[in-house]
Amino acid sequence: MKKLASGLLFFGCAALLAATFARSGLSLTKRGWSEAGARAREGAESPPEDWFVTQRVTHGGIPAGALERAGAQAAALANAAAQDAVAQGLPAVRSRWQFVGPTNIGGRVVDIAVDPVAADTLYIAAATGGVWKSTDKGSTFTAIWPATNPQAIGALVITSTGTLFAGTGEANPGGGSITYGGSGIYRSTDAGRTWLRVGLTNSGAIGRLAVDPTNPQHLFAAAAGQLYNHGGDRGVYESNDNGTTWTQVLAGDNDTTGAVDLAIDPTNPNRVFAAMWDHFREPDLRTYGGVGSGVFRSTDGGTTWQRLTSGLPASSSTIGRIGLGLAPSNPQRLYVIINQTSGPFQGFYKTDNGGDTWTKFATNSTLSGAQSTYGWWFGRVWVDPVNQLHLFAAGVYLCESKDGGSTFTAEFSPHADDHAMAWDLKVPNRVYLGNDGGTYRSDVNGSNDLWTAATSQPFTQFYRVDVSEQDSTRLVGGAQDNGVNRSYGGTGWNTYVGGDGLEALIDPVNQNDVYGCSQYGECNRSTNGGDSSSNFTGSTVSSRRNWLSPLQFDPANPAILYYAGNQVNRSVDHAVHWTVISPDLTGGPGRDPSYPFGTVTTVAGAKTDSNRILAGTDDGRLWFTTNLGVNWAQVTDSDVPGTWVTRVMVDPVNASVAYATFSGYRSGVELPYVIKTADGGTTWNSIVGNLPQAPVNDIVVVSSTLYVATDVGVYSSANGGRKWRAAATGLPNVPVTDLEYRAASNSLYAATFGRGIYVLTLP
Repeated sequence: MKKLASGLLFFGCAALLAATFARSGLSLTKRGWSEAGARAREGAESPPEDWFVTQRVTHGGIPAGALERAGAQAAALANAAAQDAVAQGLPAVRSRWQFVGPTNIGGRVVDIAVDPVAADTLYIAAATGGVWKSTDKGSTFTAIWPATNPQAIGALVITSTGTLFAGTGEANPGGGSITYGGSGIYRSTDAGRTWLRVGLTNSGAIGRLAVDPTNPQHLFAAAAGQLYNHGGDRGVYESNDNGTTWTQVLAGDNDTTGAVDLAIDPTNPNRVFAAMWDHFREPDLRTYGGVGSGVFRSTDGGTTWQRLTSGLPASSSTIGRIGLGLAPSNPQRLYVIINQTSGPFQGFYKTDNGGDTWTKFATNSTLSGAQSTYGWWFGRVWVDPVNQLHLFAAGVYLCESKDGGSTFTAEFSPHADDHAMAWDLKVPNRVYLGNDGGTYRSDVNGSNDLWTAATSQPFTQFYRVDVSEQDSTRLVGGAQDNGVNRSYGGTGWNTYVGGDGLEALIDPVNQNDVYGCSQYGECNRSTNGGDSSSNFTGSTVSSRRNWLSPLQFDPANPAILYYAGNQVNRSVDHAVHWTVISPDLTGGPGRDPSYPFGTVTTVAGAKTDSNRILAGTDDGRLWFTTNLGVNWAQVTDSDVPGTWVTRVMVDPVNASVAYATFSGYRSGVELPYVIKTADGGTTWNSIVGNLPQAPVNDIVVVSSTLYVATDVGVYSSANGGRKWRAAATGLPNVPVTDLEYRAASNSLYAATFGRGIYVLTLP
């Protein structure tokens, strides 16, 4: 692998960025999402891992304005596609993506806002699925978030006058689903029909929004910052004009500290509490705590702040995420949950004098167990609005206390990993819960595990999708914390492999042979469509396995499969037996012993040459073999960027032609990377063309047309990558993680990370 000095690398990236903009006809001027959308319209149970984080960042982080820039480019490409069609005498809308499901699986909900006036109405924030509204007590949800906006949402709040605020970018930093940032705070004054961005464009993620109960024009925002970049808009911000302008009122101790939680005393809004969190992510190391973490209080409406330490832990590198819970019925009482930097539970505290002094409760095994080893995924405490002794704490399971935190019981909520809770003050004992499985309602104040699940919530986060060659309605897909699911064999979509669903495959010859994998390469095979299955991971060999370990059919013979940890394995009998066919293809393990870095991330065989295989790794290495693994050659071409390899693919009719896609974030500049070889892998050339400045996650070839999946949609090129355009309309601006083509129906399927699965019938 060719290495470049950091200065030369930055210069090369900057030059490529400028050249790409010049080719696309776009300027470097930042454009907001609203402007981009307007112009487009005018023209036409194990710990979650940082799968998305680590493939997007190395040193340097994501630059300010990256989301706006990519969004503007995506809108411009959609506009250009419409103009091209008109120039050819065709309708402006040639084809449109269609949503194919699921609606009954759900996905992570990170915040809930209950309408203070309208009956049975609530709003929810889907982690990477936008904002949704229900008018039937949380049974069904309708998207009210603009499709052109970034879909990652971190916080919601609604004022007493009905103004709705959404903070973009999710602040939960640990799972494969939580690395997507946002582009600031948005406001809606018409119940979500229209939205206007109002500030904090470089905040990365918003952990909490809070409104002064005596003045709906007065708000606070907890800006967590970008997880993989220093600086930016971090800390606590205040607005006195309904969110039109924002002023930082509490900065962190350093440039990796942001705010993640807020609480306002309803009887004395001059008293405001904030939880600050010092955290940062590197490709092979998580530092989810630090000296900047702590509880702060203002007694003058946010003008000045003090760190609270009388009974709370002092500033330390071991203090991680903190959650606040203020008792509305007695604002002198506040609860605090603290987790360690490494993830386990640190302690649970209370104050009865507004934060002057604090008491630590005795260690509670229920509460501690709920945090597991990744308390940074939760950090939430909710207090019953009419009973200061009744409270809940988030965790792998929901924890309930009826004695003011002295004891907790495990309320095994209907789905793991809880993140949001909100009471409907208009209806006694009605409370809503949000977790990795979606939204639930209780009419008995959240007790006794009596929760009613939403019946329609189409915002599932998919890593992978596959479709039967014999029956195009028969789909499988791996979903974040919702297992590997199938569209058949039950009422609606149903799970056939538990945990975090990742790779999912249907044998193209026999659709009853299906495969599914959960986190860290735990894979199963079924011969009856998923009704029962057996694990085969133990038959494979690797010392490290990625969160999403690749499992792929040989394109010429589905009895042959490839699987990889840090070594490539091959099976010739439908995954029953396996043989190692490569050495360790990585540079070795990373610094974090709990995070398997240094792994193979993608493998592909050649349909016309059974001896040729490609592989790519998370540490940027690209390999090929021409003799079925006897020897492997590492690609040293300078067009290989040295960042996370997201996909390799060999042309189905010419084994000498192959493609590789990479993440652009890990080099510190947000760039797309797509490269092509025509000589079997020796030399490679970039075919990025005018693609938006966002990571590329997959590539497929259909006849002579290329299709790529990116973090801002799907794009096609009919001239080998010199020029790209939006593949079709109708797809939200959501990360697309996987593409699958089926010739029988001439259809392209897209797995989105937050808006379910879509299908496009090709021309």
